[in-house]
Amino acid sequence: MVQSYKTLKENFVSNLSGGGIWEINYVTAVAPAAYLLWSALQSRQSLFVNPGPTAVLIDFLLNVVGILLATTLYAPSPFLLNALLILPALALCAFPKAPRTQRKPTKPPTANGSRSNADAEGKLDSLPKRPFITAYRGGMLVVTCLAILAVDFKVFPRRFAKVENWGTSLMDMGVGSFVFTAGLVSVRPLLKAKANRKAVGLLQSLSASMKHALPLVVLGLIRLYSVKGLAYAEHVTEYGVHWNFFFTLALLPPFGIVTEQLLSLNPRTLTFCALLIASVYEVLLETTSLKAYILTAPRIDFLSKNREGVFSFVGYLAIFLAGQAIGLQVLPRHSRSGSASPKFRTERVRLLVHLMLWSSLWSLAFFISTSYKYGLGLQVSRRLANLPYVQWVAAFNCAQITLYCLVETLIFPGVYKAVDHITEKNEVERATSWVLEAFNRNGLAIFLVSNLLTGLINLTVDTLNMGQMHSMGLLLVYAGIISTLALALDFLNISIKPAFASAVDLALACYPCAMTDGVKTMINDRMSPLLGTARLRYCSQWQELASLSFVAGCYAGHGAGTAGSALGQDFCDFFGIGYTSIGIEGVPVTPGLLFWPDVGFCREKFKEG
Repeated sequence: MVQSYKTLKENFVSNLSGGGIWEINYVTAVAPAAYLLWSALQSRQSLFVNPGPTAVLIDFLLNVVGILLATTLYAPSPFLLNALLILPALALCAFPKAPRTQRKPTKPPTANGSRSNADAEGKLDSLPKRPFITAYRGGMLVVTCLAILAVDFKVFPRRFAKVENWGTSLMDMGVGSFVFTAGLVSVRPLLKAKANRKAVGLLQSLSASMKHALPLVVLGLIRLYSVKGLAYAEHVTEYGVHWNFFFTLALLPPFGIVTEQLLSLNPRTLTFCALLIASVYEVLLETTSLKAYILTAPRIDFLSKNREGVFSFVGYLAIFLAGQAIGLQVLPRHSRSGSASPKFRTERVRLLVHLMLWSSLWSLAFFISTSYKYGLGLQVSRRLANLPYVQWVAAFNCAQITLYCLVETLIFPGVYKAVDHITEKNEVERATSWVLEAFNRNGLAIFLVSNLLTGLINLTVDTLNMGQMHSMGLLLVYAGIISTLALALDFLNISIKPAFASAVDLALACYPCAMTDGVKTMINDRMSPLLGTARLRYCSQWQELASLSFVAGCYAGHGAGTAGSALGQDFCDFFGIGYTSIGIEGVPVTPGLLFWPDVGFCREKFKEG
């Protein structure tokens, strides 16, 4: 019997056993090695001080294409690729440093052209920007965005794809690293509030975290509908029938906030809590029927259909807390002294020592859990997100951050010597890759676009039967598109996240039709970042502001007509949501959903006059 293409795609990513941990370490070491060569070129040649087309291209080749090659063509020989990056960097470091030149701004000035308070006062910020954290997060996002498409091609080794039940792989680490970095940066608002001596209550923090979680819930729903409605190939044992990674990401901030408030932002207690949660979960897996239920139970109800996503959340929460603990160590400044005092060395040494210590502790814990001779003999399972998986992810990410920090410490010591905000800002910009900064700034938006492009390519291209040359060509084009988008957003000084959150809040606020004047005013205020000076016109025939916007734009106003109407109706029928037709090209209105609104369409349809 001839199998359908969908079945072939699902089989291509199913029942895999992964590869060795050390091979994963060698492959992922290409990212800090590329950052090392970038840093050597910057410090010795000032190549990226004024990023023109040539400099941006080299930045892209090092920090994006280098990682793509490591996971495809150079997968059998990662040592060779690492050597090709490290040896030139060491040779460059033998030359004297280039004369200091101030980096030209690559982003437009603010509306009023004024300097920030920190600039005006010249004081060092208590939460400085860490170039090595930017490079680490940017590199992680690059690997993640590349892998989600590359895994569908034969040029991407099967041992790098997600394992079925037991084992380790590159993509298993990618999922955990995404959660770890989310935890790392999530403590920044609380640290800022603490530095400003502002008391933030539990309810206030929880409300803010829920606001940031709403866009992820919407993304999860849209991914769910797109996978089911378009008969897209899916790997059910990853998260379940309805669950997906966006739902896991959405639930982490509220739980993390509660834990932060209870543990008073202490890295040691957060680490202990992460280990405790993972350990209790592991005990339940080993002493009860929970493990058998997750792996083998029939899918008969909502819980059993989504058991992987529901129960693995416990492990991901532990990873999130471990990331928060590291964030508390590396994000705040612990010394305000600059070159006038030797304390700048203390700051550099403190960061490296703490990172090496945490890397060693997590590695030791992982060894004890997995060693058959000296430990518990447990196996890693990303599907369960069990104790060894939590420890492996924490140890790996701590080691990666340590490598990036070591590069910055050795090549850009000026970052730690600055005595005022302006000097520090210039040193930080000098030590920051523009490409990695761009990925880091709009990480969620770039990750979303990467998912959309991955789906589009898989629906239009036969990835399974594509040759090596054509596969690499398509992956390079894909890498160029997402990198160009990231750079364009950064150049235009655009951050997608606030507008997206406002859009979701607006959609939830627009339902139902009967609104008080206070609600209308609130909606107008929420909409102002998206529509500028335009104001909304309320009419009884418009029960809501917009219909389901699928993929990357409203179907309304783009000639979709009945196609958009049919899609919206299918969505409503699938989730059991009622809908109402409004007199705009027959587009159905979906209550409570607004995704990536088309600003031009909204201006024309909803402005007054």
